[in-house]
Amino acid sequence: MQTLDGSGADSNKNSVNPTIDARHTSNFSSTITSAEADILYLIDTQGSRELARSLRMIHDMALYHSDISFDEPQKSALYDLKLLWEGLEKIGEKV
Repeated sequence: MQTLDGSGADSNKNSVNPTIDARHTSNFSSTITSAEADILYLIDTQGSRELARSLRMIHDMALYHSDISFDEPQKSALYDLKLLWEGLEKIGEKV
């Protein structure tokens, strides 16, 4: 999907948290930090489906149920939120 300026929807030029797209990375380190372990524990105890549902609800309320106009950083943040809930949904499907 392309945006109005011709860049792809997954372009992270204006991302709130600019990172390299890790979906195509094959060099994955097997060690994780304690903060990453804490996040994984939270996902495990709260339930990935419940967290995904909550993130989707926040996204939809901000986008569809408010009169706020969004500029590029806010649009990018909403897209990042969408990627996060979709990832959590995939985790929930594997359980």
